[in-house]
Amino acid sequence: MSGEDNKKQESSTSVFLEEISRTDSPSRFGKLGQVALIPILAVITGLAIGAIIIILTSESVYAAFGNSFIGGIQEAFSVVYQAYWSLFTGAVGDPAKIRAALQSGDQELIRRAFNPFFDSLVTTTPYIFAGLAVALGFRTGLFNIGVEGQLYLGAVAATYIGYSFTSLPPILHIPLALLGGALGGAVWGFIPGWLKAKTGGHEVINTIMMNYIAIRFTEWLVKGPLKRPEAQNPISPVILESAQLPRLFGDPIRFHVGFFIALAIAWLVWWYLFRTKMGFDLRTVGANANAARYAGMNIVRSTVLAMSLSGALAGMTGANEIMGVNHFFVSSFSPGYGFDAIALALLGKNHPLGVVLSAFLFGFLRSGATSMQLNAGIPVDIISVLQALVLAFIAAPAIIRTIYRLKDPSEKEAALAATGAGD
Repeated sequence: MSGEDNKKQESSTSVFLEEISRTDSPSRFGKLGQVALIPILAVITGLAIGAIIIILTSESVYAAFGNSFIGGIQEAFSVVYQAYWSLFTGAVGDPAKIRAALQSGDQELIRRAFNPFFDSLVTTTPYIFAGLAVALGFRTGLFNIGVEGQLYLGAVAATYIGYSFTSLPPILHIPLALLGGALGGAVWGFIPGWLKAKTGGHEVINTIMMNYIAIRFTEWLVKGPLKRPEAQNPISPVILESAQLPRLFGDPIRFHVGFFIALAIAWLVWWYLFRTKMGFDLRTVGANANAARYAGMNIVRSTVLAMSLSGALAGMTGANEIMGVNHFFVSSFSPGYGFDAIALALLGKNHPLGVVLSAFLFGFLRSGATSMQLNAGIPVDIISVLQALVLAFIAAPAIIRTIYRLKDPSEKEAALAATGAGD
C-alpha cells in the first residue's frame, strides 16, 4: 500500500472514530425529539390499526351494522373504547377506584387500587434486563438470539444458590444469587462469542441452537438433581427467604426491589458503553470492525466480552424472576422474554434509555392484556399484533414518514442519531 493510500485510510478512520465519539456529545440530546418521533408515531399508528382489527373481529359490530349504519358506527367506537380502556385500567389502574381509595384512607383499598400499576412494573422488570442484553450485543455488531437460553441458565444458577446456601444473611445471599445468575448467563454467552471470534461461527446459528440445549438441559435438571423431593411435578425447592428480593408493599402487590436494580443496571450499561474506553471499543467494533481493527482494537476480545456481558444481563433476567416473583424454578417459566427482547431492543434503538422506555411499553401492554380479554372479550393475541405492527413501522420508518409527510433526515444526521444501532 502506498504512502498516499495509508494517509487516506488513516484520515477516513480518524473521521469515523470522531463521528463515533461525537454521539456522546451534548448535541445528541438536542436531537432527542427527532430520534423519538418515529417510535412515538409508530406506536400511535399501531394502536390505530389495532383498533381497526378489533372492529373487524368483533361480532357485535357486525350485528349492529345489520340493524343500522349509525348503530354500527357507534358500536365500533364503543368496542374500541372498551378494549383500550380495559387495557389502560388493567395496566395502570382505574382512576375512579384510585381516587376513591385515596379519599377513604384505607390502606387495603389503596393497595388494591394501585396493584395493576405495580404489577405492570413487575412485568416490565425482566424486559429491561433482557432488552439490555440484546441491545449490548447489537451495539457490538452481534445478534444475540440466545437470551432465552441464557436466562434459563441464570435462573437455574440463582435457584441453586438460593436454596442450597442456608447460612447466609440477606445482605450476602441476595447479591450472591444475582451474581450466580449473571455468571450462568455469561458462561452461556461466552461460548458462542468465543466460537464467533475464533472460528467465525455465526452467532445467530450458535445462539439459537444453544437455546434448545439450555431449555432441555434445565428441564433435565429440574426433573433430576434439582427436583423438589416431595413434589410430584418437576419443580425445584423454594429458595430461602434470605435470597428473595424484598417486596416493598404488602399483599397483593408483588412489586419488589428488582425493578430498581434493573434501572441501576441500565444506567451502568449506559455508563459502560458511553463513558469508558472499553465501551467505546465495543461500539466502534459494532459500527465498523475494519476501522476498529485498523485503529488497533482487539476484535476477538471485544466480541467475546460483548457476548459474555450480554449473557450476564440475560442471566440476571432469569435470576430476577426466580428471586423476585416465582421463588422456585419450573420448566417453561419464561413467557418468551428473550425473544421479545429482540424486538424491544430494536424499538429502543439499542440505547439503554430507549430500552427502558420500550420495556415500559411492552410490560404495560402485557399486563393490561389480561384485563382487556376479561372485561372487553378481546383476545390477548391482539397485543402481539400491536407489538408486531409497531415493530414493522420501526423497521420501515419510510412508511411513517410517508403517512405523516415527514422529511427524511440527511445521511449525516441519521448516522449521528443511530450510530451503532445494529442496522
